[in-house]
Amino acid sequence: MDLVIEAVFEGMALKKEVFRELDRVCKPGAILASNTSTLSIDEIASSTARPEFVIGTHFFSPANVMRLLEIVRGKATSREAIATCMQLSKRLGKIGVLVGNCMGFVGNRMFGPYRREAQFLVEEGAGIEAVDKALYDYGMAMGPLATGDLAGLDVGWRIRKEYRHLQKPGIRQPLAEDNLCELGAMDKRLGRLVQV
Repeated sequence: MDLVIEAVFEGMALKKEVFRELDRVCKPGAILASNTSTLSIDEIASSTARPEFVIGTHFFSPANVMRLLEIVRGKATSREAIATCMQLSKRLGKIGVLVGNCMGFVGNRMFGPYRREAQFLVEEGAGIEAVDKALYDYGMAMGPLATGDLAGLDVGWRIRKEYRHLQKPGIRQPLAEDNLCELGAMDKRLGRLVQV
């Protein structure tokens, strides 16, 4: 393969384990891409002997519908890897946007606070449907809570667990979705399965 895109759960230890194995089995010069939505490309690349060929390709959910593709460059990512992934985005009919390596990149740095505030509204008594309708009526393609439901509540939950050590003490965090996830997947509280 010339390019491999990994898409395991948002956990740095798991990502690094996968990239160590990819580095071992893939041919020299193969691009190793991660579909991470928040994790450091530089840290993922540190588990390989080819950081210049490690890059982020964050497909927005649901990937078969959403056109935006964040191409995340690490500090060592080569121009060749960037150009290849930008060309790939065009071939896939996506809009490739080159972004730097930071927590949440661009999309989730904007989306996170938006969803956090929507969750606060529900925790304070607003109805889920009312919150989503207000944002839909404002012009969004769908409400923030429906989006989380579609993507899977466990995706954000895993990210929040990964970065919990960076939370500033005394800053309010939403609890409802994390509490649902902690009840377990067998209770079918992680979101809905939607066929698009």
